[in-house]
Parts: sequence; structure tokens; C-alpha cells
Amino acid sequence: MLKLFTSLLFTLLISTTSFCQQKPNVIYILADDLGYGDLSCYGQTKISTPNIDRLASEGIKFINHYSGNTVCSPSRASLMTGQHSGHVHCRGNVPGENNVALDPEMTTLPEIFKNAGYATGGFGKWGLGITSSSGNASPLAHGFDEFYGWKSQSIAHTYYPQYFVANGVEIPLEPGTFIHDKIIERALGFIERNASQEKPFFCYIPTAVPHAAMHAPKELHEKWRLKFPQFDSVIGEYGAGKEDDCPPVRNPIAGFAAMMENLDNEVGRIMTTVKAMGIEDNTLIIFTSDNGAHHEGGHDPEFWNSTGNLRGIKRDLYEGGIRTPMLARWPAKIQAGSTSEHISAFWDVMPTMAAITNQATPSQSDGISFLPTLLGNKTQKQHEYLYWEFCKGAKQDIFSQAVRKGNWKAFQLKGGEMELYDLAKDPYEKTNLASKNPEIVKQMTGVMKEAHVDLK
Repeated sequence: MLKLFTSLLFTLLISTTSFCQQKPNVIYILADDLGYGDLSCYGQTKISTPNIDRLASEGIKFINHYSGNTVCSPSRASLMTGQHSGHVHCRGNVPGENNVALDPEMTTLPEIFKNAGYATGGFGKWGLGITSSSGNASPLAHGFDEFYGWKSQSIAHTYYPQYFVANGVEIPLEPGTFIHDKIIERALGFIERNASQEKPFFCYIPTAVPHAAMHAPKELHEKWRLKFPQFDSVIGEYGAGKEDDCPPVRNPIAGFAAMMENLDNEVGRIMTTVKAMGIEDNTLIIFTSDNGAHHEGGHDPEFWNSTGNLRGIKRDLYEGGIRTPMLARWPAKIQAGSTSEHISAFWDVMPTMAAITNQATPSQSDGISFLPTLLGNKTQKQHEYLYWEFCKGAKQDIFSQAVRKGNWKAFQLKGGEMELYDLAKDPYEKTNLASKNPEIVKQMTGVMKEAHVDLK
């Protein structure tokens, strides 16, 4: 009897251990202001991103994925809460960074993983409060075991800050330290440490590349200056936080190319590390961007065709401001080289991760899991619509709304007429069909009223 009990116990332990090992690790890489056309796998021709492209060739490429909003903080708030921008508490980059701190009563994305027994780490730009603050502004208050990166969103405008924040503590940096490389080193250490302990992990890497100032490691910048000498007289400038200088950049065209090469190299290092640790098949890597391409710090989205010909850029709710690349690689589960037309958005990430970790989706979420699409199943549910709103100014002086419902896209600026586009025939939003489709306009107006909840 004792032998039988011991045998059953051993079998149970093996089974439990096997189950734990099957929990997939998740690495979510969030680029900053990277446009739909900035990756070579999405049509970029002037620079190449071979390592990021591997996520497409060895995984799945989404062509209808959308950010949470058209600027940083509200987009990240949508990602963390699973709410669209008509419900989420932050709908623009507002003064006073701690004013966009997350609600402690809500379940956040890292808490989904924490509740499932995962180690959780964040590395980069938080964008939802001062990371050295106590209370709700800190990433550590919302499910992260550790966080390493910039102190604030404004200081993240420079890659040469005076200090970084590690688990709430400000630590000085040597002058001239390129912080992005330090951040990736910490992320790699987190991956290696948890993989060696056979601990499932969620590694969130919200890099600031290629946001704001076109800073890059010197050797890469000099390499690209030789390739684009015609822009050597151009000086790109951008302001950082009051506590940090943001050095100007000679030849920001070269700076952007160098930033992108550096980012691509770091994504390659992440994939190499995952393979070296023996966790490649059981690790889902997602790469996306927080909103569309920007036009700051000397960056020239027209030269690069950063929008992939889509209309609009950052701060617009046209496609160029909110449609983003999304790539996902999970060798054991995702068919290599696949492409999906599934329409999805940032608020779908939370229910997707809840499904992956066998948990219920929090009731606050507006999202739908895209796990069936990742797995190639034909059971994928569809959104009735996707909704965005963006406000700027204390009195919402600039307020815009957008809806995607099937192939129809509606846009309205406060005080203006409704615009309507058929994205199937007019992906670049050139022909306004509102006057010819009054019933569709009526439907879209109803959605805009239904989806918007006033800010408290």
C-alpha cells in the first residue's frame, strides 16, 4: 500500500512539474513611435530589420493590429488594463505624469501573470507615472516583481539620462551611458535567471526606440552617416525632462537608421538567449509599437515612408497614427510564416494572456482573446467594432474619435463633420464616403456615443 501511495505521489509530482513546465514564457517587446512601414517585413526598403523579420518568417504577421491610442501614455494604459480609449482613465498625454497612474482596484496585465505563478519583470519606459514614486505610479504596485528603466516619460526622451530607476531606487549613470543597452542587459538577465530556475516568466520590454531624439550608439551612427552624407548638415533637437539634457543629433536620418539597427540587434540577442536557455519552443515573443510614426527630433517619416503610405502619423486617429505592426513567434504553437487579417487591438492582449495562463478575463476588459488566431484555429471571435478617442489640452480643445467596424472606418474631429472610409477599397483613407452612406454614418455616430464614457 505504501509503495502504491509513493508511486501515485511520484506520478502526481511529475505531472505537476510537467504542467508547470508547459506554462509558456511571454516576452512582449513594445517599440515607441515605430510606424507601420518601419520594418522591412512590412515594406521598409531603405533599412533592413532581419532579426525582427525572423519573428514574421518564424511566426505570424498581423496586418490589422491597432495600438491603444495615438500617443504613449493612453496606449500603454489600454495595454495594461485591457480597456479601449473610451473607457480607460487616460486618453491623452496629460501634464503631471503621476496623474495617469493606474487604478489599484483594477487587474493589470502583469497581475494576470503574477496570479498564475509567473515571475514578472518590466524593462524600459513605463509611461504611467514616475517610476521612483511610491504608490500607484510605480510599476511595482501593479504586478511587476522588478522594474528597470527611465524615471519618467519625459526623461525617456533622452538615451543619455543622468540616472536610471531600479525597483524604485534612482541610481546614477556614468556620463555618456547609452541606457537602452543597459535596459536590454537587465532584461536578458531576467530571462536567463528564470529560465535556469525553470520558472515561467513575463518579460515586458517597452523600449523607447525610436521615440523622440534620434540617439544611437556612436559607432552605428557614424556608419549610417557615411551612407546618408547628404543629411549631415541637419541637426535634430528634442527636449527631455527638467533633470536631464537631451543632446542634439547631427544627421537624424542616420540616427534613425542606427537606432533601428541597434533595436534589431537587441531583438536578435533576445532570441539567441531564449534558444541558448533551451526555452525557445515554449516562449511566445510578441513585437509591436505603441502608436504610429512620429515627426520629432529630426525624424522624417516621409523620407522613410514610416507609415507604409497610411494616412496620418502620431496624434492622428487615421490609420497611420494607430495601425501598428504586430509579430508573434511561438515555435511549438504558431505556424511559421503565417499572416493574419484578424482585426485586433491592445485591449485584446489582456484576454489573450488570460487564456494562455488559464484564467478568466477581468470584467473591466473590452478585449477579445486572439489566442485562436495564434494557434491557427477557426474559432476566433470578432469585434463588433474597435473604438478610439484622443484628447489634448485641459479642456479637451482637441478631441477626436474613430471607429473601425468591419471594413468601414469613421473619423470625427470635435466640431467637424463625420468622415467615412472603406478600408477594403481605400486603405489610405483618401475618399470620404460619408455623404453617400448616411445609414453607415448613423451607425458610427451611435457607436461613438455608446463607446464613450466621460472622464471622472
